[in-house]
Amino acid sequence: MKELVVVAIGGNGIIKDNNSQSIEAQEKAVQEVAQHVCDMLEGNYNIVLTHGNGPQVGLDLRRAEIAHSVEGLPLTPLANCVADTQGGIGYLVQQALTNALAKRHHRQAVTLITQVEVDKNDPKFSAPTKPIGAFFTEEQAEELKQANPDWHFIEDSGRGYRRVVASPEPKRIVESSAIRTLTENDYVVVAAGGGGIPVISNGNGGYQSVDAVIDKDLSTTLLAKELQADILIITTGVEKVCIHFGKPEQRALGEINTTDMQRYMEEGHFPAGSMLPKIEASLSFLAHGGKRVIITTPEKLPEALRGETGTHIISG
Repeated sequence: MKELVVVAIGGNGIIKDNNSQSIEAQEKAVQEVAQHVCDMLEGNYNIVLTHGNGPQVGLDLRRAEIAHSVEGLPLTPLANCVADTQGGIGYLVQQALTNALAKRHHRQAVTLITQVEVDKNDPKFSAPTKPIGAFFTEEQAEELKQANPDWHFIEDSGRGYRRVVASPEPKRIVESSAIRTLTENDYVVVAAGGGGIPVISNGNGGYQSVDAVIDKDLSTTLLAKELQADILIITTGVEKVCIHFGKPEQRALGEINTTDMQRYMEEGHFPAGSMLPKIEASLSFLAHGGKRVIITTPEKLPEALRGETGTHIISG
């Protein structure tokens, strides 16, 4: 019986910096990821990959905003931008994986455009805080507000006005049963890109999209729970999680149990904007029956899965 591993790849792992925004640069980055995944498949595993899309959605929105201001073309709804980037990034990852897998494992990759249900009464919809897209003048923001009464804008650090959207908690992965079926048939699945397309129930058994951004790590953790995955891997910019980060007593964590990790979290070792959400997601996954969480860099994925590096969190 193969163990199921869910792996979260950050959007910044695909667009590494402002000089790596071209499709060619993204393609090169995902080819590296594909080789790491092939190495991971040398073990007895099935794999589901999720990915971030922050830089890519920003580019999509900016293109739409420029086309709107210059040519009067209609603006693209945020949910559609998420769907577009799921398909675009998924295509790059899927092709790179399929090409690499054909040489070594005779398996195939597939991308599944994934909806994630959120609660329309989530309090975060009443207080949106997640900035998206370009900066506008006050006059431009007011015009957009008049054309789109549901939109919210904030003044951002003296640089202009930006639209803000809610970041609600994910409640259900709509396509999780399809993802499970694909993994059981030995497909490597790319799913829940960018945290998933946010949807709410329409009351008739169906869904409608909503403008929001769902945290990728939360959606990945929810997917891992719903799939009853054995291992959750969250990639980040460091090979191992550290306590006392940046101080003389800095210490990297290898294998650690949930009790100790909870204590370190409560002591404030993990910044709210970076490592803390990953630790919270890890503890939640293990509390719901997961066997292990690994946190490491994309480059160290194979070695970490073999237990040679990375921070490994286990129940206890």
